[in-house]
Amino acid sequence: MAEHSPTATPEATPVNFAKRIRNFATVLVAVFLSVSVFLGLQTANPSSSLTALAESAIPLEAALTSNKPTLIEFYANWCTSCQAMAEDMGELKQTYGDRINFVMLNVDNSKWLPEMLHYRVDGIPQFVFLDAQSETLGSTLGEQPKAIMAANLEALLTGGALPYAQASGQTSAFEAPVTAAGGQSDPRSHGSQVVTN
Repeated sequence: MAEHSPTATPEATPVNFAKRIRNFATVLVAVFLSVSVFLGLQTANPSSSLTALAESAIPLEAALTSNKPTLIEFYANWCTSCQAMAEDMGELKQTYGDRINFVMLNVDNSKWLPEMLHYRVDGIPQFVFLDAQSETLGSTLGEQPKAIMAANLEALLTGGALPYAQASGQTSAFEAPVTAAGGQSDPRSHGSQVVTN
């Protein structure tokens, strides 16, 4: 009779066990990287930060009657300069939000046309600094470094002159629509932003 030698099943060999461990580790790493990339894209998306800022902003009417200084930001969701500043503006809001109203007005909403004309918005982002009595102290246009915005906000709090009033940075193209009396577009008013009182 031939002797029957016991053979190991394929699952029981040390080589197959090592392959299974390696495959399992590869799957874990792939899942971890996929989740990291997904979460990274979600948190790094500046437009979602811009959206969150807009959703948490104080309504203009409430800000103008609050007896606190106000920063109005004219923005649009498609504005790359606005998106680039969203993180800094969120940090500034955390620092100053209890003492200064942060208002955001989307230029794509025709509801804000009177304000766009009143504050002469001709590029975005445009920031308008109002004192506690809602009087305009100055404005900045375009991307601004966080330090410049912070210096202006500090001056706004103390009632001093804005050190960087009328500062200009990179903007996204924007032209406020202008309507003539009676609501009809006036082709001759292209680019003009005359405010009548």
